[in-house]
Amino acid sequence: MCRHLAYLGPPVPLSRLLLEAPHALVHQAAAPRDMRGGGTVNADGFGVGWFPEPVGVPLRYRRDRPLWADAQLPPWAAATTAPALLAAVRSATPGMPLLETACAPFAGDGALFSLNGRIAGWPDSVAGLAGRLPVTELLTMEAPTDSVLLWALVRQRLAGGAEPAEAVAATVTEVAATAPGSRLNLLLTDGNTIVASAVTHALSVWTGGDSVVVSSEPLDDDPAWRPVPDGSLVVATPTAVKISPLPEEGTP
Repeated sequence: MCRHLAYLGPPVPLSRLLLEAPHALVHQAAAPRDMRGGGTVNADGFGVGWFPEPVGVPLRYRRDRPLWADAQLPPWAAATTAPALLAAVRSATPGMPLLETACAPFAGDGALFSLNGRIAGWPDSVAGLAGRLPVTELLTMEAPTDSVLLWALVRQRLAGGAEPAEAVAATVTEVAATAPGSRLNLLLTDGNTIVASAVTHALSVWTGGDSVVVSSEPLDDDPAWRPVPDGSLVVATPTAVKISPLPEEGTP
């Protein structure tokens, strides 16, 4: 599957999380420690989205090549600082297109989104859910992948007035019921809060007083890292982290 992470806190160089930490995202791409559900490396593209100061519309940089193979990345990542970011490396599910536009993070309405996982039985299992979306949205999706569809379903709930945590939890619960066996680690940030789900994939949280990182794998050996139990929803800010069980379908 994929690896992803999100950060909130004082502005830091993007390179610290992407390249410099002992188990930074570049290492998780080439030598992941906890790949569940198949795959050995995450070499099918990568992306990073960040919120410039002050927090506002996020910027993105995505490529359809391995993170470690992009010679342009190290210098600008070292020179670019941000108080909020979401980054991901991709291991494409067999049959999914290898496109830059298929790489997370996906963006819209002031938020960034990523999926580590897959929808079981794609696409038949979720055809009914996709049918609830406007036809124009289906026809203009960035890529025909499960990640992009999940993002569309989350955005639909956000547009309907749901809070980010509610939108992620409801989407995960519905898709898990419709497509049993799916692996659904969703990651969302609006630059102020991180929302993540842990469903059949590893996820860890680190807090440092005025900053927080949510990541598929710990970036180092700091004992402050704590694993997120399977079946959980994470809502994190730089000063507070709440981990709670995901609701079952039909639970308000």
